[in-house]
Amino acid sequence: MWEKINKKIVAVGIVVLLGIISGVWYYNYAQQAKASVNQETVTATRGKITSSVSATGTVKPVDAVDISSQVTALIKEIKVKENDYVKVGQILAILDDKALELTMDKAQYSMNNTGAIYKRLQYLHSIGAKSDADLDEAQLNYQTAVANYNEAKSNVEKTVLVSPMEGVVLGEPISVGTLVTAGVSDQTVIMMIGDVSRKKVKVKVDETDIGKIKVGQSATFTVDAYQNHTFTGSVSKIGQISTSTTSTSSSSSSSSSSSSSSSSSTSSVIYYYVTLLVEDPDNLLKTEMTARVNIKVDEKDNALLIPLSALKTSTSGQYVMVLRNNGTSENVPVTVGLTSNDKVEIISGLQDDDKLIISYTKSQSQSSSKQKDSGPPPPM
Repeated sequence: MWEKINKKIVAVGIVVLLGIISGVWYYNYAQQAKASVNQETVTATRGKITSSVSATGTVKPVDAVDISSQVTALIKEIKVKENDYVKVGQILAILDDKALELTMDKAQYSMNNTGAIYKRLQYLHSIGAKSDADLDEAQLNYQTAVANYNEAKSNVEKTVLVSPMEGVVLGEPISVGTLVTAGVSDQTVIMMIGDVSRKKVKVKVDETDIGKIKVGQSATFTVDAYQNHTFTGSVSKIGQISTSTTSTSSSSSSSSSSSSSSSSSTSSVIYYYVTLLVEDPDNLLKTEMTARVNIKVDEKDNALLIPLSALKTSTSGQYVMVLRNNGTSENVPVTVGLTSNDKVEIISGLQDDDKLIISYTKSQSQSSSKQKDSGPPPPM
């Protein structure tokens, strides 16, 4: 009997001990969680604020053209190489014209033959030996032969490719012996010629920000090759249709974001192309460099500013937590104006030098090692 009582006492003791341990753990966990939430006091002050739209795009020449062939043939000779400077009318490449010359010779023979027949029938028709129908048929055959010859001759002339503009050969031309194809959508690009003295940056801006962009707005951007150098430019063109309905051959994988709004880059987001003319007097920028652009859309001096982190949002609208002189806090609705990366303009709801409370949670690096190791209580 005493043995059973002792076992019950031991069991109860174990349960009580586990309860105490769990209570202590939960108390420590709650204290650590409470300690991880910090508060900071900031003051509403006057200053200058600049609102901008950020986007990523690609550096390209203002004027550039793909050199392709209007006929299908093998490349016989390439007259230029990468980075060569070329003038208008300069020969860039020569295609193998043997097959085209053979076609032209056959067309010339047919033209001469039908021409002779047509001339003979004209004489016979004049003396009444041939009918009007015979003469018309001979004339049609001759005209068809002439058109075929002119086309064949034009194709032979098209085997000599010349530059349509003054500029630089961008990239390495394709190799001699390559078969180039003519066409509208599947033509072979032999090389690219571009005027590198004038450059542009083409970016995609999402529909939530495109209404803020205006032609003539100034912009700054950086590239990875010169991270400490800031380039300048201005908006020269704003696309009127979304990028999903335009050719993507000259677009880059880019995204846009705004300092005044946040949007996720998903398939449902609508983008518009914005083109910037940029200044590069030292010729540092190279084609296809990635540019991180900030377009200045608005600016205001002597605005009442608070940190962006102090602004809160609820179902009723936007508000801030104001610290009163008696030590109490109050949620005050506000009307906001311009927004930058870290500040927001307050149009109404606050006064100069009002003190605001910012609440934030410590990161893992700020928490104690004990808090890092804490987790949910072990199962009982």
